[in-house]
Amino acid sequence: MKLYTRKILFTCVALLFCCLHIFYANGQSVAKAHNPGKAFISFRLSPGISLNEKRFDEMIALFNKYKGVTDEITFFTSETHPPLPLDVFQNRMKILEKRMQTARRNGYRSGINVLSTIGHHEENLENSLHGDYTNITDIEGKVSRGSYCHNDERFRAYIREIYKSMALAKPDYIWIDDDIRLAGHSPVYLTCFCDHCLDIFEKEQGKRYTRESLKAAVNQGDTQGKLGVRLAWLQHNRNSINRLFQLIEETVHAIKPGMPLGFMTGDRFFEGYDFANWAKTLAGKSNAPVLWRPGGGFYQDNIPGDMAGKSHDIGRQVSVLPADVVSIQSEVENYTYQRLKKSAHMTALEAASHIAAGCTGAAFNVMTFNDEPLSEYEPLIAKLHATRPFYDLMVQKMGRSAIDGVSVQWNKNSFASGNLADGNWFTSGVSLASYEMDEIGLPTAYDAEKASVVRLKKDNINALSNEEIEHILSKGVYLDGDALRQLNERGFGALTGFDVNGMQSWDRTEQLTTHALNGPFANRKRDNRQAIYRTETFTFKKTSDRAEVLSVLVDYAGKQTADCAMGIFENKLGGRICVSGYYPWNAVHTFSKSSQMKSVFRWLSKDTLPGYVASFHKTNLWIRAEQAEKTVLSVTNASFDPAREVVLMLRTKAKAIRVFDMTAREMKVVAGITDGPYRKFVLPPIDPWQIRLIETD
Repeated sequence: MKLYTRKILFTCVALLFCCLHIFYANGQSVAKAHNPGKAFISFRLSPGISLNEKRFDEMIALFNKYKGVTDEITFFTSETHPPLPLDVFQNRMKILEKRMQTARRNGYRSGINVLSTIGHHEENLENSLHGDYTNITDIEGKVSRGSYCHNDERFRAYIREIYKSMALAKPDYIWIDDDIRLAGHSPVYLTCFCDHCLDIFEKEQGKRYTRESLKAAVNQGDTQGKLGVRLAWLQHNRNSINRLFQLIEETVHAIKPGMPLGFMTGDRFFEGYDFANWAKTLAGKSNAPVLWRPGGGFYQDNIPGDMAGKSHDIGRQVSVLPADVVSIQSEVENYTYQRLKKSAHMTALEAASHIAAGCTGAAFNVMTFNDEPLSEYEPLIAKLHATRPFYDLMVQKMGRSAIDGVSVQWNKNSFASGNLADGNWFTSGVSLASYEMDEIGLPTAYDAEKASVVRLKKDNINALSNEEIEHILSKGVYLDGDALRQLNERGFGALTGFDVNGMQSWDRTEQLTTHALNGPFANRKRDNRQAIYRTETFTFKKTSDRAEVLSVLVDYAGKQTADCAMGIFENKLGGRICVSGYYPWNAVHTFSKSSQMKSVFRWLSKDTLPGYVASFHKTNLWIRAEQAEKTVLSVTNASFDPAREVVLMLRTKAKAIRVFDMTAREMKVVAGITDGPYRKFVLPPIDPWQIRLIETD
């Protein structure tokens, strides 16, 4: 009996050791679930480099010259976006198997990035996959000839074969690219409504729809009826992608158990934003490591502010990932890879900005897609090599800790609310509040449930239950006139404190009142030139004696035309509300308005904002306040002017902070005055378009 027990114990220990070995071999131990200790950095290389041995050797030599610039070398399967013919794909796997072996001999992990599983665009059709497969189809019956429906069993057989051939090539990991989506398969938009998909939806709902009757069901009739079918279709989309991932996971892990699978995403609202469940499916029964690559559009730096916009898109994607997804490598893409389109400095900054927003590394897709010398890319490699210690430091300090601050209100069902009152769902999108006001020094967050304050724009409440709305209104909420009207129409007027009483569309200026939240800026004006930047201004009336006015409207002669353009209210649930009718989401970059907004958001949060930039600087701010007895944050100077005397207010008891520049050089700053729970820190100068990592001492 004792011998039998020892054998069982020995077997269990051996199995445990094997599992841990698989986990450690891929650089993702359980102990590092929240803090991997260093950044995950990879480069994705095109067939223009990988298929030519001489060119590939040149690339390896360049990486070796700047050793440490990357940990992983990942190979694209193709240079264009439709799926490849199976024989072409399989022949490329034989070449890539040799390239991966060479990469490993040089000290790099190496894997494969399948550029197109189902296809993405109508491109290079004459050299792409052809066969008796069903194309991705929109609600009108139009198709994308470069993309195929993954619910077509014939096409699923093709998918099984290409993933089998990849697994047999012995990669360290496989990345699935962002063609796994249901919106944006050019030249069609929302998909897939082919007969296969409609058959599956019929089984799910117990009701048969044609494309015509489904279009009518989501666009016509009463609001709740339309919403119900839309929500059902979003769940259908979640299930549809999950079935594809089941196929991929089972195929790959049958050949190589435990192999990490990675997925690239963007904002996937129409697909149902089911990242946590998809990650679980890709992990499989063996709970293999899952990698993630969130992305978005920022391919050249002629509009540098768009970089933060991509960071916000990425932060939203990261916010719904489970904690055990450790390797989160942001997409950094310089398409079409022409070196002067994006500077080396902006490329380096972009990766840091995305880490600040929640990633734990970066996947650089920045090299040529052609078979050509790589000398023009060496300065870029050198810059990223010099910045690598800073990436490692950021990830070491931040890990996967939560970001706190001000969030846009959204959820997994937000797409269901587009054009719900009237209009065509199939040409709609998600009504997200602009992140432009985050440039004035407010801290950005992405999880609306946990944020200190939420920004609520019109239509978003359509995807929320009454209980969810009441919960939101028990916290801090900043909203526009459309959202106020919709809330009141749903019966929440007693919790908002205001009602819409008019619209003014011409020659109006906002003027701040003498309210305490406006501080020394009473009677200051904000003129956003309605005659040029056409935006209707909502005016409000108070519905409670406890409601207070922060601004009025005046015309160009100074005559008051509305008693309230912005106001605040604290309701019986303890929730604090701010309604704003005059350009609520943008053009808040004056000294007086930006100062007022910081006061308002601090009031809305009841002083739970983790911090903010109190001085008049254009900055982006991400704060992690859940570290053990520490606050860690990043601040970017989002201007071409040097930022001097930046005043950072932190909700902390720390008496000093440590500031790291992009070379990882450390500076110490001692706290100044206190203001309630906040301490004042004056930062060292920040050069234009530079980011700083800061932690409390």
